[in-house]
Amino acid sequence: MSQRKAHIVGVGETPYARWGKIGDVTEHALACQAILRAVEDAGLDMDDVDGLASFAEDRNEATFLAAELGLPALRFANMVWLPGGGGGCAAVGNAAMAVETGQAEVVVVYRSLCQGQFFRFGSGGVDASAAPDPAPPTVQAANSLMLASVGFVMPYGLLMAAAAYALPTRRHMHLYGTTSEQLGMLAVTFREHASRNPRAVMGGRPLTLADHQASPMIADPHRLFDCCLESDGACAVVVTTEERARDLAKRPVEILASEQGAPQGYGFGPFSNANVADEIYATGGTEELANRLWGKAGVGPSDMDVAQIYDHFTGCVLMQLEDYGFCKRGEGGPFIESGALSWHGGSLPTNTHGGSLSEAYIHGLNHVVEGVRALRGESTSPVEGAETCLVTSGACVPSSAIVLGRR
Repeated sequence: MSQRKAHIVGVGETPYARWGKIGDVTEHALACQAILRAVEDAGLDMDDVDGLASFAEDRNEATFLAAELGLPALRFANMVWLPGGGGGCAAVGNAAMAVETGQAEVVVVYRSLCQGQFFRFGSGGVDASAAPDPAPPTVQAANSLMLASVGFVMPYGLLMAAAAYALPTRRHMHLYGTTSEQLGMLAVTFREHASRNPRAVMGGRPLTLADHQASPMIADPHRLFDCCLESDGACAVVVTTEERARDLAKRPVEILASEQGAPQGYGFGPFSNANVADEIYATGGTEELANRLWGKAGVGPSDMDVAQIYDHFTGCVLMQLEDYGFCKRGEGGPFIESGALSWHGGSLPTNTHGGSLSEAYIHGLNHVVEGVRALRGESTSPVEGAETCLVTSGACVPSSAIVLGRR
């Protein structure tokens, strides 16, 4: 029996917009649109699809989508347990496992996120329609293990992700001398990449280092432009076998390897600030995962032509660069300062679509879309001859990653 290898053969997305700017189409309808466009891009139709996968407590359940989109049968339906943006690549990896083991032939991975119609993901459930200045909360029963866990840190002001991830970033600054300007250079680089991307929400708004340094402090050391966008939109990718991919119109992109998980005792990581060992506190918590990923893929960081690294906050990108071995521990700041991440001659052009900082915040599945485009030669910041791409999901929480290749 020959080994079945999973490939990504289609990508699709809806328009992206600032939070609350898509009010005439439901989040569920956006999910349908993204799936249909990805399937069309693959040169397939819905009769070919027999699997659906998502992550991050997606409200758009696969069973309803399968009925509405007319799938002949739903043979694989999967939701990743990893929290929030940590699960995007895991969803792709799960789809790959499904087609490689014969559980399904064509699986669509999707993510639809309309924060304007619901609430900021991870905020604790403040409704978007709430008054601007709601009454201070009194007592709220935790309705999930995550809320019960963060209940211990909320009294100290850790009410949002920007504050939670500020602590490991500040620790990194203390240990290694990392500066706010180095974080700012990362944000400026991704914004420059977005300037060529018509899909980018911030594509028409140039950003300078001076702009970054003058922006409001959200949670020290996170300034406004260290934080990802809050967006509405949806995207999807189509995963199938090499045999099926071979006959399709678009160049297939192989999933060389996927990994997911968390270090021992990590829980929710710095988001709840419990059980994180001191030796990995000022990291993305993904070094062990990265080592497994490189070992499975048979390639290493020096083999990557381009990267799409989950950028919910600049400091978490910096720590991932170290976790994945692109530079040594503590050298992430100088690595960014060297211009390594730039499309203009950098050694590792990164987030060539602008990332969550400047394209859109769709929980990082749009990073997978861009990884495919980069290897097809369809990126608006093309890297000539690119054959390999690392895509990561949210760090500083249990995470996942994939390595894509064009052979």
